[in-house]
Amino acid sequence: MTGLIIFLIAMPILGVLIWRSGKRKQNGFILPNDFRALLNGHVAFYKHLNDDDKIKFENRIKDFLSYTRITAVNTEITDLDKLLVASSAIIPTFGFNWHYYNLTDVLLYDGTFSEDEFAVNAKSSNVLGMVGTGAMQRMMILSKPALRQGFANEISRSNTGIHEFVHLLDKADGDTDGVPEALMSRQYAIPWLKYMSEEIEKMKEGKSDINIYGATNKAEFFAVASEYFFGSPERFNQNHPELFELMTKIFHQKPETEKPL
Repeated sequence: MTGLIIFLIAMPILGVLIWRSGKRKQNGFILPNDFRALLNGHVAFYKHLNDDDKIKFENRIKDFLSYTRITAVNTEITDLDKLLVASSAIIPTFGFNWHYYNLTDVLLYDGTFSEDEFAVNAKSSNVLGMVGTGAMQRMMILSKPALRQGFANEISRSNTGIHEFVHLLDKADGDTDGVPEALMSRQYAIPWLKYMSEEIEKMKEGKSDINIYGATNKAEFFAVASEYFFGSPERFNQNHPELFELMTKIFHQKPETEKPL
């Protein structure tokens, strides 16, 4: 907790973070020399892109990191951690141009934390990630181990980083309600609400393979379904074809081909 307090006090005078490993400068922003090897080795979404789209992804990462501070609280942070945070932001927005105006800082914790006190190792420390509100507005907190685990398996239905950035997309219209009006054409809103409600009921009845946490509310359903959509798209399409089709329209991309529509 002490580390977080120091960060909040020092934040106004912090400049853009400088990466201290081997670097090279591209388009005005510093990237580690081995950034492409890191992305290819750890981010399946990037690895499966064609050469032109890889360049687009890299430029989007540089842009994101030019306006977002990523800071470790009571832990160490590596180039890979920063690239994974940026990838979590870019994957759901790759099909359209997007700037996270509702985010300035991402804090990485070395474990789970408590939602009320943002403290590590407290009795209630069971949170893997969260989008800040109130005094923490325009901030995101992520568990570093959870962030890394989300990218450890090339086919996974769970990705904490993507989950939290989808919450930010949902929040862009003013309400975190599972209906991303800033992204979704109005014609899809009613079908989306219908399928969400139906699938949540199936989840509560144990008749769905979507993570049961998504049944908490519609905002969590959108975030959990998005993890599945991007992490294991072929399986998601097979098991939830109508939801999959709607989500391709929300995100303007089909992740099985990793190309925007």
